[in-house]
Formats: sequence, structure tokens, C-alpha cells
Amino acid sequence: MVKENFIKIYESSFKGNWDLPALTDYSKNNSYTFGDVADRIARIHILFEEAKIQKGDKIALIGKDSAHWCMVYMAAVTYGAVIVPILQDFNPNDVHHILNHSESILLFVTPRIWDTLEEEKMRGIRAVFSLSDFHCIHERGGRKLGEVVRDMDYRMLAKYPSGFTAEDIQYVETGNDEVVLLNYTSGTTGFSKGVMLTGNNLAGNVTYAQTLDLMYRGDHVLCFLPLAHAYSCAFNFLVPMAVGAHVYLLGKVPSPKILLQAFADVKPNLILTVPLILEKIYKKTILPKLNKRALKFALNIPILDNRIYTKIRKGLIEALGGRFREVIVGGAAMNQEVVDFLYKIKFPFTVGYGMTECGPLISYTNNRYFVPGSCGHILKGIMEVRIDSEDPLNTVGEIQVRGENVMKGYYKNEGATENVFTEDGWLRTGDLGTIDKEQRIFIRGRSKTMILGASGQNIYPEEIESKLNNQSFILESVVVERNGKLVALVYPDYDALDNSGISHADLPNVMEQNRIELNKMLASYESVSAIQLYPTEFEKTPKKSIKRYLYSNY
Repeated sequence: MVKENFIKIYESSFKGNWDLPALTDYSKNNSYTFGDVADRIARIHILFEEAKIQKGDKIALIGKDSAHWCMVYMAAVTYGAVIVPILQDFNPNDVHHILNHSESILLFVTPRIWDTLEEEKMRGIRAVFSLSDFHCIHERGGRKLGEVVRDMDYRMLAKYPSGFTAEDIQYVETGNDEVVLLNYTSGTTGFSKGVMLTGNNLAGNVTYAQTLDLMYRGDHVLCFLPLAHAYSCAFNFLVPMAVGAHVYLLGKVPSPKILLQAFADVKPNLILTVPLILEKIYKKTILPKLNKRALKFALNIPILDNRIYTKIRKGLIEALGGRFREVIVGGAAMNQEVVDFLYKIKFPFTVGYGMTECGPLISYTNNRYFVPGSCGHILKGIMEVRIDSEDPLNTVGEIQVRGENVMKGYYKNEGATENVFTEDGWLRTGDLGTIDKEQRIFIRGRSKTMILGASGQNIYPEEIESKLNNQSFILESVVVERNGKLVALVYPDYDALDNSGISHADLPNVMEQNRIELNKMLASYESVSAIQLYPTEFEKTPKKSIKRYLYSNY
């Protein structure tokens, strides 16, 4: 058990950082100090009291990232309720199911999403509140909670006649073994599973992060990944709130143009991202420069190549705000060519590994010790790892973990819980990989996506896709099995094609040449038999990894 109490971490932080800026809605320029946030939490607690919320009751939350989103999350857990954050990308049927399955009592939602939902399909919801201004949108049973919100200033004055101060902060007394978060994974088939995370699981993530010397009191953090996802929530929100850092919530679709402007404005001290962001920067900005004839020639001259790489590194660092200590990449596998290039130019980045069921962190290594192809060391003193193979150093097997960060189980799903744990209590990650003597994890692929070759060889489609995506005029790809052969579905880079002057009618010939070049880099049993053009971008999860199960029968 982690010795620091999860709730008390924030009680101490709000008191100690009262006057420091805590949350800013970047697109609206609304800012709140830690004291402001604590005041809003106190108001929401009064609302919970009037709604007769009991310890352990579920509070659902769905909407784009905002300061109000963060306030509701923190208000729920510090009250003793269980927060149920729902990804805004889920369709209405999934949202209805999650609200009912989780037995949520209150719902906080953005008006746009509320308009897509149906009241009669949310059986247990007593009241619904807008995330824009907290007014009551809908309520059942004549509870008159709308009046509570309208009279909140009067109620605050009655409860705190001398004004709400840091000394008034006193959050619920609850052990770290209690469930505080119910996080529904996106899943690949059927309805998603509710991951039960305890205060201990989250405290394990937060306290470990505090030992890394990466985030300090007064630092700036730019949040552009969805907070309803465990990765972003832990390190773009929970950790900054624990140390007294200032979180800027982007609140917009993170297009490259919007992101680069936000990086310039915020100048974050730490950047958390998914592979897709860095891969786009590499492919759209860096690679075209490297392919210019003069630069290619210069890179072959030993004296010049270091100068060129240094210039590229400085330009990339400046484009990302110029003040960050490190870029941490997580959420999905990263293209190996991009990894190798960033490592070659000494860009300060590292690749971590985790999953929702671990809240999420499993492994991490500072960029100074990062080894390309790995995703860090297992968290020392927090987590343990083993590989389900006879030779974990050399033979691929399922990665299994146990430790402080591992979830309690899946909510109301004993069967799924039993299946995900081994008989001796290790969590099956579903990922395949090896470890080295220093306890670094090397992931090869997902056990669910691995393809068995004709002669029993293990084929990892992610590795083939990584190579294919670096070929000409390919934006993204999915490798699937068709009648015992490998076929690549490809969404072309039409912008690059148009800029090159090549006709769309010539695409099949271009892709055939790509296939030939790709197969030269693969083992014979991995050879791709055909490339099929796909008309649109592939559908992705909030982590920006492709939902490959949708394309298995395309």
C-alpha cells in the first residue's frame, strides 16, 4: 500500500498552493487559482449534500477538457464519491449503457453532448448539470436541485460566514483501498468494461511521478489529450494538481497549427503526447528537408552531419515552446524510424508504457537513459513484470505485471476480471514482448493482433505497418490476413501526391512499387501480397491508435 493518502495529497496541495494559478481554459483565457478551484469544489460539495450523495455513489462526467471538467472530477473524489469520466467520442448508445451499468446518480455534461442523449434511457440519473455553467439541465422527482445551484452564493455564505479560506478545506477521510475512479475502456467488441481504480492505484502513479524531477511547483503544462483517458488524466491533471503546477487546457482539436501556437504561448515545462503528433511533425516537416538533394549530400560528410542534426533538434525544441525538460510519448506504439531519428539528433524524448488497468503507468525511463525500441524500466518499488516465455530475455511472451498500480478489477464483471488475472495474481496485459537484464520492457505487438504464419511464425502487423508508413505517399496503414496471405490497407497521403504532380490514376503503380520495396525489408513469411487503397482515414481510439478490428473483414 502506498503510504500517501490519495485524497490528502490534494487537501494539502490546495492549502499550500492557494494563490498559485491552477487551471486555464486556453481557448477562452479563463484562469483559476488553486484557491478558486477549492472554492468551486466546496460549492459542488454543497450540491452533492443536497442531492443526498453518499460515499461510493457514482458521479458521471462527459465533455471536452475544461477547468469545470477538472473541478467536477476533483469534487467527486474529495467528497468520497466515485468519478465516472466518459470519453466524449463514445456514441450515445455506449454512453447510455455506461451510465446505467455504472449506476451513476448525477451527470455533468456539455450541452452539445446532452442534446444527443435520451433521458428515458438513463434510468438511475437523478439530475443532469451543464459543464458550461453548472446550471441544472434535467432532474427527476422534484428534487429542486436547480434552485440549489441558483442559491449557491447564499448557501456558501451561510456555511462559511467569514468567507471560504484555505483553513476550511477538509476532505473526506477514506482509505487508499477504496475505489475512487471507474474508467470505462474503449474496448474492441461489445460494450466497454469499467476499470475499478482505487486511491492506492492513483497515488502510486502520482507519488512515483513526483520522484522523477520532471514537474515542479509553478511549472506550465499544456493538456491537449483527452482527460477522460487514464494517461492524460494522471499526468496532465492529477500530478500537476499535486505539485502545484499550472495546467492549460487546450479545449480545441489539436491540429498541428493550433498546437504549435499553443506551445509558443504556454511554453510547457513537460510535454505528454501520443506517437501520432511526433510522427506527423517528422513526416510533414522534417522528412521533406532530409530528402532534399543538397541536405542528403551534406549528411554524408561527418563534419557537417552533427551540425545539421543540432540545427534540426534546436528548431524542433523551439517549435514546442523551447522550455520543456522532456517529451514523454505513450498511449500507442511509435514508428521505429521516427524513434531512431529523434534519438540520433539527441532530442529529449522517451517512450513509456501503461494501460488503463494500471491507472496507467507500468514502465518509464528518463530520456537520458532511454534505449530505442524499449518503453522504459518497470517502475522500481511500485510494479513488477514477468514475461510468459521460457526465455524472457530473447523469446517473446505475454507481458504480465503486478504491483501498487494494478486495478481492483472490472466493475460488475467477475468473468472478465478472472480472465485478465493469472491464477497467481498477475495482470495479463495482452501485449507481447521481452525484457532485458536492466528490466527494460520491449513490446513486439498485441497478442490479439498477432498473426500466425503458415509455418507457425509469429507475425506482428504493427512492425510491418511501421515500415510501410515510411514509404512514399502513405499516410497510414493496417495489415490484415486474407486467405492465408497478408494484405495492407493503405490510406494515401493525397496532399503529398498533389504537391508532387503525380496523378491519382498512377496510385496503384506507386503502391505496387512501395510493396516491392517493403518486402525487401521483411522476412519471407512477412511478405505483403497486395496493397489495397482505403478511401478515408482509419477510425481511431482517443489514444489515436487505429481500431484495427473494424478492418479485419474489409
